[in-house]
Amino acid sequence: MNKELENSFVELLEKHQNIVHKVCRLYTNNYDAHNDLFQEITIQLWKAYPKFRGDAKFSTWMYRVALNTAITLYRKSKRTISTQKFEGVEFKIKAEDYDDTQEQQLKVLYKAVHQLNDIEKALVFLYLEDKDYKEISETLGISEVNARVKMNRIKTKLRTILNP
Repeated sequence: MNKELENSFVELLEKHQNIVHKVCRLYTNNYDAHNDLFQEITIQLWKAYPKFRGDAKFSTWMYRVALNTAITLYRKSKRTISTQKFEGVEFKIKAEDYDDTQEQQLKVLYKAVHQLNDIEKALVFLYLEDKDYKEISETLGISEVNARVKMNRIKTKLRTILNP
């Protein structure tokens, strides 16, 4: 690959790397798995970048590649490797005035989201990222109407999980 293409890729990856980190957090339960998935997604993005035509925003394309990579690896690893439960790991800041309410709410949310199937996780993730249904549908390769219907069903499912 030429240097200009390489520089362009690195610049875009650095600018949007939080997308990859968020996908990794959604599909992994520990630090090592997160790093492994981040590396694999980066490799897949690098391999696919020469074919990126720019028809969609780079971030939309990145979501698609990252989610597809995560789902593929998650399904493969689910058959063979068990991971540590995320809720068993606590991240606390040592301060007297520290309020962990938001942290606890996030743990509950992630615990509920981990009970969803792969496509539902991806849809919730994009929804929480404030993506509109048009961008969600483009990223996941489903119709906009289907994305709305699925999201409404997921909301009902999450309410059931969170309030049994």
